[in-house]
Amino acid sequence: MRGDLAGTASDRPPTEPGRGGAGEDGTVTRTPAPSWPRRGLGTLLGSATALVGALYFLVVGAALGPFLLWPHTRPSALEILMAGARRLVALERVRRSVFFGDLFPEHYRASDQKIVRYLAIRIYTGLLCGVVVGFLVFGAVLAGLLAGGAVRGTLGWDELLTQALLGGVLLFLDVQGLHSLAALDARTTRECFGPSERELLRRRIDELATSRAAVVAAVDAERRRIERDLHDGVQQRLVALGMLIGRARRGRDPEQAEALLLQAHEESQNVLTELREVAWRVYPSALDSLGLQEAIGGVAERCGIPLRTRFDVGAPLPRPVETAAYFVVSESVTNAAKHSSASAILVVVTLDGARLTVRVEDDGTGGANGTGGGLNGLRSRVAALDGVLHIHSPLGGPTIITAELPCA
Repeated sequence: MRGDLAGTASDRPPTEPGRGGAGEDGTVTRTPAPSWPRRGLGTLLGSATALVGALYFLVVGAALGPFLLWPHTRPSALEILMAGARRLVALERVRRSVFFGDLFPEHYRASDQKIVRYLAIRIYTGLLCGVVVGFLVFGAVLAGLLAGGAVRGTLGWDELLTQALLGGVLLFLDVQGLHSLAALDARTTRECFGPSERELLRRRIDELATSRAAVVAAVDAERRRIERDLHDGVQQRLVALGMLIGRARRGRDPEQAEALLLQAHEESQNVLTELREVAWRVYPSALDSLGLQEAIGGVAERCGIPLRTRFDVGAPLPRPVETAAYFVVSESVTNAAKHSSASAILVVVTLDGARLTVRVEDDGTGGANGTGGGLNGLRSRVAALDGVLHIHSPLGGPTIITAELPCA
């Protein structure tokens, strides 16, 4: 069985007080750190909720004990027991949010085993915290009595010094114990109400391994495409150019030789144009010398259909982000020109805070294959920068390709 814990953000761990969290649009919101009195009140309330949890498991667990032992009634008894446990967890969640300012993942589902483990640790730390606070109060009362005795003169200075030294050691142990228990409470809360740090690290490692493999595959596919362009395009044109020059050299008729040389000159211009196109597909030199806006302008000039651009970037971009954004535009425009039968393309590049958004929209027939080589390579290139590529291309159009690239 699994418990369902409703939350407030996506699959991120709860944040520490004052650190803030991520909203639904990816922006970071900061919350002020709670004051020490507020956190202290939350700690005392945690002792009370721990006592409630202990009484719940003692009373309800004892009442349901026979039913939990019998296999036929065990599922129903477990469901009843876990229903109350989930309410206790919800209470602890509210306590952490109100008094400690924690923000938790949205719609995170914690297993029943994780809930029981959390409540067991929570009850133990809460009750132990109550004992430590009791000792602290008892020590404060004794300190008051000693101070009163010193004022009245009924207590000698040597005895007062001994008691003060012993009280200072006990005070240090009490405060250190409270700090350690509070840290344990916060750590178990993060593990229950959201993915633990170890789980997040494991996910991140899996993402990086997948991204690395995808980037390697995309690079290999790009190399194969460049080889195909050179072999099937440039090489064939160079062979034809050599044949034209050879015929002109062997010809006896000056007029025919001149016509062949003119044709060879035109063919050499075509070869230069195709070489320039291959070079632009490999890496545009304008991206280094003129920037992303001019490089996208070069894509618009080479595009065979009308292309409009809107460029709203008011700050310099990291070089990897510029490169990824350029290839998103270039590949998307090339696909639209070749396959979509579009009559117009719109490219919008905007920078909102630390996130660059690249949007390419055409009015073609749609049906773009997001798992194809070109778009799949773009997805890998964007994912390598922790970005996201969205492809919306229903049959009949329009096709909208949006890349979101973090710039931080």
